[in-house]
Amino acid sequence: MKSRLKHLNEKELNKMCVIGKAAAKLFDEKGYLETSLKDISIAAKISKGGIYHYFSNKHEILYFILDNYMDLLLGGIEEELKEVADSASKIQFIMFRHLKLYNRKVPEAKALLIEAHNLPPKYFRSIAEKEKRYAQILIDVLSDFFESSMQIDKLKAISFTLFGMFNSIMYWFNPKGPVTLEELSKIVYDIFLKGASCYKPSKEKL
Repeated sequence: MKSRLKHLNEKELNKMCVIGKAAAKLFDEKGYLETSLKDISIAAKISKGGIYHYFSNKHEILYFILDNYMDLLLGGIEEELKEVADSASKIQFIMFRHLKLYNRKVPEAKALLIEAHNLPPKYFRSIAEKEKRYAQILIDVLSDFFESSMQIDKLKAISFTLFGMFNSIMYWFNPKGPVTLEELSKIVYDIFLKGASCYKPSKEKL
């Protein structure tokens, strides 16, 4: 599939993105297995024959969605982190960046969390490799934060716990609610560094 993408022009790539966006929304609403190519063709306003011009099957559409989302997460993050002064600030930066991108691409992000196991092995391995690269970025920052004193297994456990917190937030977060995404990111960051007790009112305020 990657080799085929190289020969497509911008208009064709945009059409693939339209198909992918429509499919991601349907996967979120109905589930991957319950969504048919006919459903996708109707939602994307393109014939089934038109879809087959770009994708051989539904697996390829799912892979396209997840691969693009992982590229969004990975794109430029290492260069961006170089501009952040210290490891604690880098952790906060990763948190807010992750939540912000997730909030922009909720159906695609949910497809990664829920539907990736439906991919054929070679596609699944490709996505899993990018997930490992992304996780390693946070692990490296955490290692610096703990001044290289933390065992790798514990670093991995902490990073996966943080990602779990990030990802679960999007199941209930309301962008139009009273708490902004930036405020929510700060709450998660504070709880990570200081524990929930940091939000306990002081006796002077009671």
